[in-house]
Amino acid sequence: MLPNETANRNANTSEKGRRPNAEDQVKYMHRLMWVDPDLRQSILDVREMDRLDGRVKRIHSKIARDVVKGGLVLLQGIPNKALEAEWKDFQRRLQLHRPEKLKSDARGLVMEGNLPMQWVLDKAYNVVSGVRMPAETILPNVGADGLFKDVQKAYIQFDVMTGTELASFPLWQLTHARFDPDNFDDMGSLGRPFLDASRTTWRKLNMTEEDLVIRRRMRAPLRMAHVLKGASESEIEKYRGQVEKDQTEGMTTDYYMNKEGGVSAVQGDSNLDQMADIVHLLDTFFAGSPLPKGLMGYTEGMARDILEDLKRDYYDEIDLMQDTISFVYEAGFRFQLLLKGINPDDEDFKVTYASRRTETMTQTVDIGLKMKALGYPQGMVYEYMGDDPAYVERRRQWETKNYNPYPDPEAENNPPPQPAPQPVSRRRGVSVKVTPGNGRKGESGTSINNG
Repeated sequence: MLPNETANRNANTSEKGRRPNAEDQVKYMHRLMWVDPDLRQSILDVREMDRLDGRVKRIHSKIARDVVKGGLVLLQGIPNKALEAEWKDFQRRLQLHRPEKLKSDARGLVMEGNLPMQWVLDKAYNVVSGVRMPAETILPNVGADGLFKDVQKAYIQFDVMTGTELASFPLWQLTHARFDPDNFDDMGSLGRPFLDASRTTWRKLNMTEEDLVIRRRMRAPLRMAHVLKGASESEIEKYRGQVEKDQTEGMTTDYYMNKEGGVSAVQGDSNLDQMADIVHLLDTFFAGSPLPKGLMGYTEGMARDILEDLKRDYYDEIDLMQDTISFVYEAGFRFQLLLKGINPDDEDFKVTYASRRTETMTQTVDIGLKMKALGYPQGMVYEYMGDDPAYVERRRQWETKNYNPYPDPEAENNPPPQPAPQPVSRRRGVSVKVTPGNGRKGESGTSINNG
């Protein structure tokens, strides 16, 4: 059964009532002929923020990078070589082994709040591509009850310029992942970008920082007050023109006057270092971001233990996003197995990301050792380490057969052992040589003698 296949008006279930709230029911009526204007505007605003502000771009990039760290792996409860071969082919055709593809999909979910993935088939009914569609052009074909009107036309892509329908997708052809929808069970409730609610704060922060620069340029420089007592307007203009001309040409000028007057310095603004309003807006902006401010370089006044707590909360967000995206890839792989006549429900497997958390190698190894001490199966320890247990076992068996640190020179099918070269010693009568097999329990040993 496909995901959300029962969310259909024609499904033979006992469901009653309507899934959307009253406001969304009205929205769906207005959304029959065009895309969701609120979502489209949110996506456009977030894209502008990403393009203009390096902090926003780094937030999106770091989240996507941490999500795809280590790449995708297929975990099997019972190793199945046929299933593993299908996964390798599926991963190669869809370029899921390339970090650029994985990061692009993850970045799209972060910035758009939705990941509509179209599965493209060839003539041999193989899934040959997973195309991420632009979320702001995809419209779920649902009614006021929040159910698909027809699973054969579950999603529609609209041309935002003309309002015409470009294409329609059955439920099997487009898998739609939504991040933080208002109601998951409502098929018309779309996801929201990560920084959707931070747009207003970002505008205030951006405006305040621009005002800060303007204030510094206008009020920071030293100015001079020229007083010419009793001078006429023409004399003042002549004096002003000469002084400003010299300043424009970059000359330092002394002032000479034949009237009573003086030139005094007017100091610049002495409060330019007061930026509490910017700090407040910056804290407010990062409070709505999944990324702690300390991880972005703003570490002033932040204790290490507080930063560690914020990092753990951030990694929980990363884990949730990994589960959301990996579900899409697993749905595509299950669809590929069905096309090949393999029932995916009969197989024990899971598609996930190799690195579940952004931990150091020392921390990961420590947890793996503790899991082993608690009696966890070795395969589960490998999974936590981010490796495929079946692949690790094959490598271990291959090395057991091909690598022997203490080879037996008398074993069959082995080339005759080459005599160890005799080193030349500066001291006559002293020789050093390595002789295999003369150590205890058949271990290699080093023999040193004086003659």
